[in-house]
Amino acid sequence: MIMVVALALAGAVQGGVSSAQAEDGGTAGGRQLLFYNHAYGVLDRETADAIEHSAYLRDFADFQVRTTTGSGGQTWTGRYLMGRETYFELFGVGDVPGKDGTLGSTGMGVSTERRGDLATVLARLRAQGISDPVEFQQTRDFGDGVPVPWFDAVFTTDQYDLFGAWGMEYRQEYFADPRGNTEPAAHPDDVGRERYLPDAYRDHLMRDVTGIRLAVTARDLANTVPLLKAGGFAVRSLPGGGVVAKGGGTTLRFDAVPLDRVGLRQVEMSLNGPVSYRHEERIGHSTLAVGPGPRAVWTFGDQEQPASR
Repeated sequence: MIMVVALALAGAVQGGVSSAQAEDGGTAGGRQLLFYNHAYGVLDRETADAIEHSAYLRDFADFQVRTTTGSGGQTWTGRYLMGRETYFELFGVGDVPGKDGTLGSTGMGVSTERRGDLATVLARLRAQGISDPVEFQQTRDFGDGVPVPWFDAVFTTDQYDLFGAWGMEYRQEYFADPRGNTEPAAHPDDVGRERYLPDAYRDHLMRDVTGIRLAVTARDLANTVPLLKAGGFAVRSLPGGGVVAKGGGTTLRFDAVPLDRVGLRQVEMSLNGPVSYRHEERIGHSTLAVGPGPRAVWTFGDQEQPASR
């Protein structure tokens, strides 16, 4: 999902979250409710085009290039690397509507595994002082002009610079639609990531996302920390104003930087099995290092904004 589209359609008007809430702390109480689902980054056009046409990536992962139609008929075209439970999407400048298509823009969704847990997240947010979280339902159009409920989402605020995070819970209507190609439920309340994603990852090296590193503004980070805590992530502050959040097998690192230095920095992935070699694939202004062992690390060049004229 793209932040600017959802928030515009939600029609909510409220202020940002106080930076005082970006403190050390663990969960907001109880079991973990939200887990890393996916993140996205907007890259320079040369890198995005190199990713789109990379033969190596089609062997490395369940790799897709597709255009999605969401709520209100808004569309975005992304390059997707899909794992067992997690994925990430990569855009070029202008592939996404509005400011979310700006170089260095990023976003992240964290989702529930059990139906009804998003309501508990909302209660935890309010307990942290987020009195009016922004709620939104995203739909998907499979091409027939009839939108299908896709997932419910919650944001801490509608005010952001170039990064936003949302909590999400997949809808039963989406799982019931055969065009979604989802899996049967493992239990009555199953709305999990593994059910949502296909099993094509088994035919490739990449298994899942185990770490994401994003450079974001201090304001965007302060708006994100309450959601992570409400979801049950263990949150720890870093020197320089950054944050590390751990939980559910994925480590999220956020570096606090000026607006002209924001962007996707690194993606760490587990593999379906260890490899005995190290392979480096240069893709535009990025480098994907695979192995040795059961992991891969994709490092992206600094998405520094060009100086204004």
